[in-house]
Amino acid sequence: MEILNNLALGFDTALTLSNLLYCLIGVFLGTAIGVLPGLGPVATIAMLLPITFSLPPVSSLIMLAGIYYGAQYGGSTTAILVNLPGESSSVVTALDGYQMARNGYAGKALATAGIGSFFAGTVATLLLALFAPPLAELALKFGPAEYFSLMVLGLVASVVLAHGSLLRAIGMIILGLLLGLVGTDVNSGTPRYTFDVPQLADGINFVVVAMGMFGLGEIIRNLEDQHSRDLTIKKVTGLMPSKDDFKRIVAPILRGTALGSALGVLPGGGAMLSSFASYSIEKKISKNSAQFGKGAIEGVAAPEAANNAGAQTSFIPMLTLGIPSNPVMALMIGAMIIQGIQPGPAVMTEQPALFWGIIASMWIGNFFLIVLNLPMIGLWVRMIMVPYHFLYPGILVFCAIGVFSLNNSEFDVFVMAGFGLFGYICAKLEMEAAPMLLGFIIGPMMEEYLRRALLLSRSDPMVFLQRPISATMLIVSAIAMAVVLLPSLRAKREEAFVE
Repeated sequence: MEILNNLALGFDTALTLSNLLYCLIGVFLGTAIGVLPGLGPVATIAMLLPITFSLPPVSSLIMLAGIYYGAQYGGSTTAILVNLPGESSSVVTALDGYQMARNGYAGKALATAGIGSFFAGTVATLLLALFAPPLAELALKFGPAEYFSLMVLGLVASVVLAHGSLLRAIGMIILGLLLGLVGTDVNSGTPRYTFDVPQLADGINFVVVAMGMFGLGEIIRNLEDQHSRDLTIKKVTGLMPSKDDFKRIVAPILRGTALGSALGVLPGGGAMLSSFASYSIEKKISKNSAQFGKGAIEGVAAPEAANNAGAQTSFIPMLTLGIPSNPVMALMIGAMIIQGIQPGPAVMTEQPALFWGIIASMWIGNFFLIVLNLPMIGLWVRMIMVPYHFLYPGILVFCAIGVFSLNNSEFDVFVMAGFGLFGYICAKLEMEAAPMLLGFIIGPMMEEYLRRALLLSRSDPMVFLQRPISATMLIVSAIAMAVVLLPSLRAKREEAFVE
């Protein structure tokens, strides 16, 4: 009964005219940036963070959430029609979706992606509503030691699931933690790593780092590697799958939803890992495995269900524990901090309208997306053809104005440019920027909980091992790092990501 009352509060919040409008704006922008290769939800949310200063907390978070799960829908459109995924999680969809389009079944492929996404998004939101409250109640019993150990586990998981070299992922995590130390020590009031630069006294602004790494960095990388968009499908017809098609996609959608819902909660997992794992499983167990890569409808249904389920269940650790499971959730936490809201389990009790309003808005957003995507396919097809060199000047100006508006400081614009160049260098060296951002967000919180735990235990470091939950999480972290560093497993891990 309590959960029904909470959902009623959520829908009462989400169904206000202003929040409905921001939800619609969010999912529309999400679909658009998913359709446009070269952009992505991380870059878009990073660029829109300055706007959230002037919006109510609930409206801004509903809009940002809509951008994230809306991008999962939009990314499938370019993957199917152009063989150019608009989102990294749509890479797998392109394998069979594009072949279906070439065989004259573009409409069926797009409809299958939409149906799978809608069902998975609806189920994942239900799971979020069911499991978030008990997890938040459990987290309320955590002390500083448990929170510190939980954050260690989150960082270790993000390293294990990061693409490419483990050494580079660890290096990026450490760099993010170090950048989070810049500023004035809260306890002693002593400047740290400011190098006598007064603008760094309050630390490096999170928005500046995010817009530089994911906004400018993406612009530079895409200008160097502009893709040609060969749109062979000018008109899409036959959107309704046949009865036989429905029989073939029901089981893959159910399996993809289940797998994506589970993997989405993992730090570093989310939509991309879910879609790859789902496709791999379907290819092994499907009766039509020989058709995979040649236009199998199961190869579209399963990964699309998985990536949307993973995108929405990734909100569980962010809303309940205040721990980001991927870069987008890190940006969402940044938006909450900008609004003066402390992320964590207290949000559910102190800001119930915010907590349940976001959850309710996801059901509304999924309905908006199914309405937007299929009837408006003609608009998305035309958007695909927009040359990137027409887009980047506007993106660049928007980034610069947004960063300058934070503190009316030219210094922030130059710092953003520096991080943009650094983001490009990281991309060239195949060093993921996501672990650095997670370290940058979690670092100050880790330091705070570490100090609290040591203060309460009178500087006894054994407190982290004396408390059962804390000790368990640290042991799991140590085992995960030890296992993944084994030469044989590390080689298999890197081969799997390459594949």
